Amino acid sequence: MTELDAGKTEALELLAVVEVFVSRAKADVARTKMAEVSRHLADTYVTWAGGIADDSAFYVRVHSPVVWVEVDCQGPGPLAGAYGATQGGDPTQLHVHSIIPPPTATTMARNYCDSTT
Repeated sequence: MTELDAGKTEALELLAVVEVFVSRAKADVARTKMAEVSRHLADTYVTWAGGIADDSAFYVRVHSPVVWVEVDCQGPGPLAGAYGATQGGDPTQLHVHSIIPPPTATTMARNYCDSTT
């Protein structure tokens, strides 16, 4: 991503994607995290693979020094029949893996040190 600033449409859309994941935390934690993500927009990168149609399978990753969000559409697994698919079929939005890892001890220590100085 090149030179995003919080006033641009692309930056606001990117923040909205991250907020979907971050907002699963308690409200005060989510607000703090989103402020941190906003401060690092210039160091934020997006990776996309796959289609762009509403029903396309895709992979997207948003990462910066303070956040890592991944969404990956997978091929149907053993429970494929539950949603009318066949196990081992093509990737679909009906079988999605997503991740937003918790902060590492290093990140927590850095944040603590920053807040006490």
